[in-house]
Amino acid sequence: MTLAPEHELVSEITTDEYKVAVENYIEKTSKRSERDRMADVKTISGQFTGAYAVHPFSGKEIPIWIGDYVLASYGTGAVMAVPCGDQRDYDFAKHFGIEIPNIFQDIDISEQACEDKTAVIANSDFISGMPAKKAIKRIIYELEQKEIGKGKINYRLRDAIFSRQRYWGEPFPVYYNDGIPQMIDVAHLPIKLPEVEKYLPTEDGKPPLGNAKKWYWLEENGVGKIVSKEEFENTSPSGRRGGALELNTMPGWAGSAWYFNRYMDADNSNDFASKEALEYWKDVDLYLGGSEHATGHLLYSRFWQKFLFDKGLVPVDEYAKKLINQGMILGTSAFVYRWDYSNNDYEDMPKKTIFVSKNRMEEILKERSSITEANKKLKVDQLDLVGSLELSDETAEYSHFTPIHADVSFVNASNELDIEAFKNWRPEYKNAQFVLEDGKYVVGREVEKMSKSKYNVVNPDNICADYGADTLRLYEMFLGPLEQAKPWNTAGITGVHGFLKKMWKLYHSGEDGVFFVSDDEPTKDELKTLHKTIKKVDEDITNFSFNTSVSSFMIAVNELTSQKCNKRAILEPLAIIVSPYAPHIAEELWNKLGNKDSISTADFPIFEEKYLIESTKNYPISFNGKFRFTIELSLDLSKEEVEKEVMANQKTQEQLAGRTPKKVIVVPGKIVNIVG
Repeated sequence: MTLAPEHELVSEITTDEYKVAVENYIEKTSKRSERDRMADVKTISGQFTGAYAVHPFSGKEIPIWIGDYVLASYGTGAVMAVPCGDQRDYDFAKHFGIEIPNIFQDIDISEQACEDKTAVIANSDFISGMPAKKAIKRIIYELEQKEIGKGKINYRLRDAIFSRQRYWGEPFPVYYNDGIPQMIDVAHLPIKLPEVEKYLPTEDGKPPLGNAKKWYWLEENGVGKIVSKEEFENTSPSGRRGGALELNTMPGWAGSAWYFNRYMDADNSNDFASKEALEYWKDVDLYLGGSEHATGHLLYSRFWQKFLFDKGLVPVDEYAKKLINQGMILGTSAFVYRWDYSNNDYEDMPKKTIFVSKNRMEEILKERSSITEANKKLKVDQLDLVGSLELSDETAEYSHFTPIHADVSFVNASNELDIEAFKNWRPEYKNAQFVLEDGKYVVGREVEKMSKSKYNVVNPDNICADYGADTLRLYEMFLGPLEQAKPWNTAGITGVHGFLKKMWKLYHSGEDGVFFVSDDEPTKDELKTLHKTIKKVDEDITNFSFNTSVSSFMIAVNELTSQKCNKRAILEPLAIIVSPYAPHIAEELWNKLGNKDSISTADFPIFEEKYLIESTKNYPISFNGKFRFTIELSLDLSKEEVEKEVMANQKTQEQLAGRTPKKVIVVPGKIVNIVG
């Protein structure tokens, strides 16, 4: 069983032996927010309390741990872990060497948990032989019969508290009269934020609005205004209303939850939007937002819209016809591995912060796995961590290695850590010691969400400075489908940059790169390249398939380069279809082509199918099913005419060497096969 570190029972059940360790763990986890704990599925941490719970059915004693992946605010703040059926419980148990009994029939759990709710239960008394889903219902029923529990559905909303202890945000139209909150009348709204000298909390811990010199509401004879505390107190109580204004402000989504309706009638000073405007616009055609945005904003905005609809204030209960969640850009994180060992035998000796290089750590873990349970306590030199660590005389009980994010800027292309930069990064690492391999500290690498908290962010300003904004835009779109998560690889950006340079050369000639575009008539092949690109990009924009558009541009530029195309009739529309993807280079080329208005005002080129209709076909010619060569023939030829042309060809006669074939198979527009 795992309890949330802040669970009220933790202090009651923890044994004396584990009291210090539990207190240290609670202090450590208290520095992480619930959101961080929910989002971080990589870090595994926990602490045994020394206490045991009794299984309600088997009567078996179960060790009680605390772990920060369990949240006090969710459910009961306690998890009855079934590690073989839940991956997070499985990882926790594996990490700390806790037994993982298999309760599934004919399923291997040696590598990972089985989360399939259709799996059949085994080794579990009265629920053996049941599918997991049915077994859960039966367990709830039995617990209710024993009157020791009851079934309940939990609903969880994030950020449900509608207030923030900060300056920026809409102020609440609320004042306090003898501690009782009172609403300011609508006629006096809006209430505007006061000027403050600093946006920090007050010295006694109140929100920043506590620093305002004027933040009292005073209403006399129907006139309301914000005044100082002194002015309020010096006003006769008999004819006044008011009191100290609320110090909290509203959260960001107080405005973002309905702003799409405000856009429909932004200048209306009487209503958030007029009925006429709302009826005209109704809803948004397309809403594009990230998957994390969905739980922070879109969830609440839909609640608000449905509320407004139920109140008859908006004409539709969903504010958007279509929603697209774009995938996250993933980054390659770097990890150092801290050796977390017990110091029980030397309580008076301060623990050292030790980081072990990746491959060295893996060797130690492999060595460790071969040691019997009876010999868990080892001399440090048995783990070969001696020398500069100065721990050879200390008896240490091995616990585990904790992966810790390191800033990717400290790591080179060979995954070697700049140790000095890392030590200077944080004061707690200043005196850290490092177990190296071949004189280097090698970090671990893992692809995960690109985030400042994971120190794996690639600064877009640096990319723009080195390659230009167009390269960055194109590369982000080229990474993959819009709605999928995409791993960033800076090394791949050079290919996109090379494409833009190749496209630029189409409009310029010679080594000097002089701008030169011809007004000659384009060839059939050039028109075919242009119009198949127009068709593909038009379809891709409609389907939000931007990565395949970039591929089409690359193919088109390669073909036009091979065709030595420099025709205005081709290159001008090419610049237009590229412009939404690479606006800077397209605008520059558009200007060089002699256009005075911006390329953003140009009409998108119209696809003409006639340029894609083939008049000839390169027929593959086979002998007894084996391909030998091709012959280009008109598609207007009949079956008999194709056979006649092929048989008269010199290459055919060379292959036959005077023999007469048994038959000639012609599939018009596809293939010719000469048999015998």
